[in-house]
Amino acid sequence: MKKAKRKITLERMYILINNAISNARSNPDLAKNQADLAWRISTHQRVRMPYELRMNFCKQCKSFIVPGVNARVRIGRTHLKAIRIT
Repeated sequence: MKKAKRKITLERMYILINNAISNARSNPDLAKNQADLAWRISTHQRVRMPYELRMNFCKQCKSFIVPGVNARVRIGRTHLKAIRIT
């Protein structure tokens, strides 16, 4: 894959996810559509989504998760640095 194509794909994914996070409270349907589009771009272009974007999706069902809107972030009690999204 050419570097330019990969760069454009990553830019589009970042823009879509950032817009989805900002629209999550006011328009959740639009936010879900934008996040789904970013996921489809990633799979169609075969570009791995960066970790900071991937952590906004459920590992099992791939639904869009926005901390504070439809999820709670909890810090684990152990000495390990554990974050649970519920």
